[in-house]
Amino acid sequence: MRRLYLQLYLAVVGILVLFAVLGIVAWRVLPHDHDEANDLDEIAALAGELLPAADRPASELQGVLDRIGPRAATDITVFDRNRQVVARVGGEVPGPEPTWIDSRWVRHRGGPPALALLLPDERWLVLQHHRPRRWRFGWTAAFGILALAVGIGAYPLMRRLTRRLERLQQRVDALGAGDLTTRVVVEGHDEVAELARSFNRAAERIERLVASQRQLLANASHELRSPLARVRMAIELLDRQQRPELHARIEHDIAELDQLIDELLLASRLEAQPQLVHVGPVDLLEIARDESARVKASVSGSPAIVSGDARLLKRLVRNLLDNAQRYGAGMAIDVAVARGADGAAQLTVCDRGPGVPPAERERIFDPFYRLPGTREGDGGIGLGLALVRQIARHHGGEVRCRARDGGGTCFEVTLPPAPATTTLPPLVA
Repeated sequence: MRRLYLQLYLAVVGILVLFAVLGIVAWRVLPHDHDEANDLDEIAALAGELLPAADRPASELQGVLDRIGPRAATDITVFDRNRQVVARVGGEVPGPEPTWIDSRWVRHRGGPPALALLLPDERWLVLQHHRPRRWRFGWTAAFGILALAVGIGAYPLMRRLTRRLERLQQRVDALGAGDLTTRVVVEGHDEVAELARSFNRAAERIERLVASQRQLLANASHELRSPLARVRMAIELLDRQQRPELHARIEHDIAELDQLIDELLLASRLEAQPQLVHVGPVDLLEIARDESARVKASVSGSPAIVSGDARLLKRLVRNLLDNAQRYGAGMAIDVAVARGADGAAQLTVCDRGPGVPPAERERIFDPFYRLPGTREGDGGIGLGLALVRQIARHHGGEVRCRARDGGGTCFEVTLPPAPATTTLPPLVA
């Protein structure tokens, strides 16, 4: 946006400079009009009457020039009809060219303009003022002051316009980052103000639609609890001796549906509450040990205190362990907790499964995404890793997937450390 501001401002100044240059060029090179030619002819006739005639001695003409030149502070030269110098006072002046047939202003580079008068007796009188720099400085100063005035006047206008666009861009970036409550202050009544109003209307509609979708998902997930509980009760009343494999299959499906509802509710709650509600110091190593005992995973490392929600962090570790157990081909799972060089806590969960292709290592964190070739009945509903990333980001951290040396996959979670003055309470079960 600063580039746009500079482009607009420099465009105004550039147009002004171009106008000034064209004005000077036009004044210097364009031919004078008919009235100016008549005026010069009249001046030439008057000068011819005042100067000695062509048949008079050159010394007489020189004497006249010697008296006039110093008083007028002007370089004066008289040329005969053959354009040869007859008399001169002061410095050299541009001589008449063979193509000249009338009086004119002579404008040339490197000096001020000179006045060339064709006298009635075909002699030439050329006059050039002694103070060209002051004359040129006057025009230059005038255009310079004009350029400065326009530049100063254009600055606040351009800056005000681009500042409003910058604020609009910041609000668009905030909306894209997930802040659906962001709005733009409408200033003025121009196109930029109308753009701000359009943005506010769009942001309000998006916020309503997302809130409605979240509410619908939460309500639907909650309402599924009751029929699911009734189905589970009905299954318990059935005779397990009759078709036990069907009974086990139904129980498995019910457990999977119950997990889906639980994770949907948690995902909806995290989206509805960008900020953590229950925050306190938590030992990440203690949570890892508690959860790893359930799946018999090995744990190593040192205590790492972070500030966060203990229940959500337990869910994060549990989901990573469940994922490692599901895709780890029944081999040992290794969990490590450590401190990074910047003091951040690092949790690593590694398995010895087939691994994740590099192109899929970001997509596996998308909701309901399964790796190609994974069947629906292989376990998992595609929300576990999505919840891991949600929880990590709610705590100001991040999670990434990488290949493990020797085969397998490692998930690394990085969380910011708790404040130095934080004391650790007992772990909430």
